[in-house]
Amino acid sequence: MSFSTINALSPLDGRYAARLDALRPLMSEQGYMHRRVQVEVAWFVALSDAGFAEFKPLSTGARSYLSSLVTNFSESDALAIKAIEKVTNHDVKAVEYWLKSKFEARTELLAAAEFVHFACTSEDINNTSHALQLKSSREQVLLPAIDKLISQLRDMAHQFADAPMLSRTHGQTASPTTVGKEIANVVVRLVQAREKIAAVNIMAKMNGAVGNYNAHLSAWPDFDWEGFSRRVVESPEPDAQGHTGAWGLGLTFQPYSIQIEPHDYMAELFDAVARCNTILIDFARDIWGYVSVGYFKQRLKDGEIGSSTMPHKVNPIDFENAEGNLGLANALLSHLSEKLPISRWQRDLTDSTVLRNMGVALGYAVLAYHSFGVGLGKLELNREALNEDLNASWEVLAEPIQTVMRRYGVQGAYEKLKEVTRGKTVTAQALHGLIASLDIPAAEKQRLLAMTPGSYVGLAAALARRV
Repeated sequence: MSFSTINALSPLDGRYAARLDALRPLMSEQGYMHRRVQVEVAWFVALSDAGFAEFKPLSTGARSYLSSLVTNFSESDALAIKAIEKVTNHDVKAVEYWLKSKFEARTELLAAAEFVHFACTSEDINNTSHALQLKSSREQVLLPAIDKLISQLRDMAHQFADAPMLSRTHGQTASPTTVGKEIANVVVRLVQAREKIAAVNIMAKMNGAVGNYNAHLSAWPDFDWEGFSRRVVESPEPDAQGHTGAWGLGLTFQPYSIQIEPHDYMAELFDAVARCNTILIDFARDIWGYVSVGYFKQRLKDGEIGSSTMPHKVNPIDFENAEGNLGLANALLSHLSEKLPISRWQRDLTDSTVLRNMGVALGYAVLAYHSFGVGLGKLELNREALNEDLNASWEVLAEPIQTVMRRYGVQGAYEKLKEVTRGKTVTAQALHGLIASLDIPAAEKQRLLAMTPGSYVGLAAALARRV
């Protein structure tokens, strides 16, 4: 069977493949190989600049050629590395051999070929490559997708700032709010979650087989290998032409490790993404409910069918899709954050196996963000339904009436309103009769008599506009 989207095992590479085009080059195996080549090249060039008599600084032409191997890395290059791996049965060694094969027609590089992967353990290459994958995925895909949702929701918060809506606490009618304020609540939460994702330092180590620079010092005992490794890890990445002061990776240096980087930053990052996802699950369920009670209508799309037997239905499928995929993302992110910081002694292979699924976890999240955005774009506010709900819920004014009564010392204010309203159908006339009987200033009576469920929204509108 030839591979296609229709026979893909995962829906990320099948049904929803087109929605993940931006993530696939970064988090796929090809993307992983690409970063491995980048790390090997960066280390190799940095060694040439380290001042060793045995490895003189590379020429401008050699640097440009090496940069092109990274910049122009293609699917055919990845397949060539896979072919080598079939022989070596070792993926990092296959990258090393592929890179050395690219030196064969260049005397300068061929003479220095043994400095490719010099003093490195596989994990020096892998942990830095994973870090580069996560860094690029965060900056190029995750944060832009979250920012787009925040922008959509902020616009909606402002647009519907004045649209009154009945609240429901414990599912029961409660003090009114506005649609915009409820959306503003989500915006603020997402902004905070987004900041947590962006603030995680992406870390990497280049310190050998067990983190002690053993092999490095065996070659040059008097060289500052820790300082050198820090410079490689933290110096900026070169541009497409290889132009920077030093060839680095643009990451944060991890000074202490066993064979593997401890992965604590990964757990922090994945937990931060999961928190963002949990906020969106919460909101997806609320929107689903608002659609269900008619607060929102959904724009129709020509030819689209909601049910195979019930022609009238327009289902909130985008929010259901988002909720389901956010749940899948969080299940995987939770496992990653719990498992990755744990390794037997100085190294076991379980982290390597699990890390290959980072793209799957992030893929479900990105897919959910897309569905959420599509769903938000279909929503139309049904002010008529909102107003009908408010006008049928005069009991919510028991709160302001009893609060004003308390201000003016009316004894048993709460208890009197409880007796009139709890478990009963409350009308405007009944409340107005109660207000008229109160021993409070006339101006206060008039203010309470003028109040409606739709006007009793506190600072909701102002808070929504301010977000």
